[in-house]
Amino acid sequence: MFDYHIHSNFSADCTTPMEKTIEQAIRQGLEEICFTDHIDYDYPDPTIQFEFDLAAYDQKIKEMQAKYASSICIKKGVEIGVQPYLLGKYKQLLSEESFDFIICSMHTTEKKDLHSGAFFKNKTIEEAYQIYYEELLYCVKEFKDFQILGHLDLVKRYTKQASKSDFHDLMRQIFAEIIPNGKGIELNTSGFRYGLDSGMPSKDILKLYKECGGEIITLGSDSHVETTLGYQFRESKELLKSIGFSYLATFEDGKPIFHPIE
Repeated sequence: MFDYHIHSNFSADCTTPMEKTIEQAIRQGLEEICFTDHIDYDYPDPTIQFEFDLAAYDQKIKEMQAKYASSICIKKGVEIGVQPYLLGKYKQLLSEESFDFIICSMHTTEKKDLHSGAFFKNKTIEEAYQIYYEELLYCVKEFKDFQILGHLDLVKRYTKQASKSDFHDLMRQIFAEIIPNGKGIELNTSGFRYGLDSGMPSKDILKLYKECGGEIITLGSDSHVETTLGYQFRESKELLKSIGFSYLATFEDGKPIFHPIE
């Protein structure tokens, strides 16, 4: 069992110390976890700053790795929030810092955050989804410094109604960019916690990714509190197997390690 999307109090939206999460992971029998704290440059909400002290983060991870070495494997990751005009800044960051694992997520579209609903104003659901996926497609065409795309269909979490279109045409284009470059996607189980009927992405998108030749997939709870570690993992592994996935990936120095789904 590997949880590859976890936040700690280095993320501006989390107050849970690493130790608390690690000890819970050990109790649950997780073999490996990866902290993926938030860096979202220029996040449009001025009340929150999604950046942290990178040197302190590195030092803390190393301390945790040493302290818990006999009980669990701990990896150093990061979740970056891309926007088209910020890609150069992220390239610079990642040329200077080292991580085992980088999640590329998009929490902001058209310089408006999804969380408050600002992005959706004066748009139909279909217009909002179209813009979201087009912007994400631009980012993956221009930016390659990541291992997996986080919660690919996050846009659905913040809408009151479902879209009538599946936008598989745009997703095929996204997959055509990432798969040949050795990038993957995650199955983020937090969707269930937020009242959705699936993780992110949904089953149809997971099937499309597999049909397009995608093999690299991670499982992440997107936990901000220790009680949600490994949330819905058993059911999610069964779903992945039913679609045809045989392996889950973990990462070391940006390189995937494949583990049979049991």
